[in-house]
Amino acid sequence: MAEVYHALGLNMHQPPGNLLALHNSDERWEARQILWCYDRSTRMLEGFEDVARPHMSFSGTLLKQLEDPAVRQTFADLVDVEGFLERFRLSRCIEFLGTGLYHPVYPLIPPEDWEAHTAWWKGLGRHLLGREWLPGFWAPEMGFCKEMIPTLKRHGYRYVIVDSIYMKPRRQMRWEEQRYRPYIARYGGEEIYVVPRDRELSNAQESGLDPGWFQHEVYERTKNCDFPALVTTWTDGENGGWFRTVNVESGFWGYFYHPLMERFRAGTLGFIPVHISEYLKRFPPTEEVDVYPGAWNTGHHWGGDFTQWTGSLLQKRGFEEVRKASAYYHKVKRAFDERGHQANNPEEARHLIFRAYDCILEAETSCNFFWGSRWVHRSFDGLEEAYRLLDAAAGLLPG
Repeated sequence: MAEVYHALGLNMHQPPGNLLALHNSDERWEARQILWCYDRSTRMLEGFEDVARPHMSFSGTLLKQLEDPAVRQTFADLVDVEGFLERFRLSRCIEFLGTGLYHPVYPLIPPEDWEAHTAWWKGLGRHLLGREWLPGFWAPEMGFCKEMIPTLKRHGYRYVIVDSIYMKPRRQMRWEEQRYRPYIARYGGEEIYVVPRDRELSNAQESGLDPGWFQHEVYERTKNCDFPALVTTWTDGENGGWFRTVNVESGFWGYFYHPLMERFRAGTLGFIPVHISEYLKRFPPTEEVDVYPGAWNTGHHWGGDFTQWTGSLLQKRGFEEVRKASAYYHKVKRAFDERGHQANNPEEARHLIFRAYDCILEAETSCNFFWGSRWVHRSFDGLEEAYRLLDAAAGLLPG
């Protein structure tokens, strides 16, 4: 039996403005529990820096809230936001992954907007998380398609997490090979490493599991591997009582993660915690696979058809309006690039166009489409403001 490695990931995300919205509602307690999750994460790694190798991604919509002075002041009696961000910046046992600024499902939004979501998050992520280089990419909602590869490579990403069920081998493979081995995916003359996530073990990680059960499952699933196996589990890191409980010893960190690290120190775990970048450095993939488009599974849908975000007529209409507004933005932006120097007030036109694009990008957030038809109106509100700003900018341009 070859060596077995484990890469554990946590996705941290909140919808735009959600922390203050919860605080101002009857669910104030929920905002407090969520913030405790972020504050707790680095504290729970103290004393385990020599063995802990977690991965984390922070959505741009969450980082924007953590940067907001209003959020910091509102919750100052609860947590020191800048304090726990500083602990994240100083941590060397966490491997951070990049993501999209407003947490869009990339395959569902206009490809012309992928660049802005990817580039703008990097600026924000570098500033708040203190990492100049991020080796991997976490696609929001795990929504990935191969057409994204050139954009990701342009921004320096070496690997992306995908669900193993979307891997399409080019030869006959045993299921262990398809699930526990990274590969190469190519598109448009560019290539990236694709790291498969184990869906079943990730489901268990999200809902609550016993460390002994997990240890046994990893052994049973990899015992026939004749290659260095990489078992990747990835879930949200602040959703559900398993993560939010105030009794740390009965939650994810105290009941599950700490015992795993202690067993590894004692030499009884049977697998090795590892950063994905380190695994890829030691065992670089050489074989190519195709990857079907898809997202991760949600409570009601399997992810491959994106029904969670497109299942209703209003959801479909929302994405249709997003595409129209994005096309209008790019039309006005091209006109400004060509004739903006002749505008009555070039700086004002530039400012209006930038604000409009920010509205469109925020309207593309997956959160507006996740809850059936209930939140789609938020996208419409943002798109209406974008049209108003773009019309004003267009009015400043000659011709």
